[in-house]
Amino acid sequence: MRIRHLIAVVAAVLATLPLAAQYRDDQFKRDAFTQNYADTTQKTPADTSQLFNFKEFFGAMAHKRTASLKTLTMGSTVFIGGNQIYHKQYWKLPIIYGGIGAGIGSGLYFQNQYNASGDEKFKTWSTLSYVGAGLVWWGSLMDGAVNFERGKYPNPAKSTVYSILLPGLGQIYNGEAWKLPLYYGLMAGSVHFLVDNDVQYRRWKWIHNMATTEDDTVERPPQSGETAKYYRDVYRRYRDYSILAVVVSYLLQVIDANVFAYMQDFEVTDEIAFRMEPSLIPQTGFAQTPAVGMSIGLRF
Repeated sequence: MRIRHLIAVVAAVLATLPLAAQYRDDQFKRDAFTQNYADTTQKTPADTSQLFNFKEFFGAMAHKRTASLKTLTMGSTVFIGGNQIYHKQYWKLPIIYGGIGAGIGSGLYFQNQYNASGDEKFKTWSTLSYVGAGLVWWGSLMDGAVNFERGKYPNPAKSTVYSILLPGLGQIYNGEAWKLPLYYGLMAGSVHFLVDNDVQYRRWKWIHNMATTEDDTVERPPQSGETAKYYRDVYRRYRDYSILAVVVSYLLQVIDANVFAYMQDFEVTDEIAFRMEPSLIPQTGFAQTPAVGMSIGLRF
């Protein structure tokens, strides 16, 4: 009698196994299609990133918060001396303001002398004075980048600012000075073609003006107006391409400095391991029983 009861219980259990398996399979499919993997009950904070943050910059000037090198550099291009104020190097401010003021003042003075006398030397001195003021302004930005907190080396922000202020300096900072001939070669070649094409453009533009003028007292060039117009447009297009090449080569070295500063921590070793071994696939909603398979692993 007990054996009959035991057989009946076992038969009942075996009969319910397919139903239980089917229920688990249906539940898995239902959960897979209805489960919300993204928690929508919590609001995702808005992306407040922007090119320049006034609050961050002026808060840093008041020494109430820290600021990134990007914010400090961009703010200091307009609010000159911001980097020095942030680093509490106030003694540099008279040098910066005095240098920029002296350069601009001298430039205006010599410009007036040139306008009054027409002497070319005053024009040259005026130009050099303005260049000197620009160099002081540039030096204030470079000084801010150099004195920015050390921290991680290489600092991608520093590398980027260095490359913006002085092409190739970011590569030197990253320890990749061997790239300098490449980028300087690209920029020098682009500048060479820019100057050459601009000279030719101006030449053919003058020829075209002389060939098409209505002034009978002007000596006509041997080239026709149509020919001069064709070459004028050609060299103008080549000059524009050269300007684009200069900009692209400059941006390439900036991007290179930034990317490779980030990649300094990316380690690649020569150790490559390949392993293949049998594996036991556990029971899942799709596989009702464990199965034997093959596992392949690649490590590098």
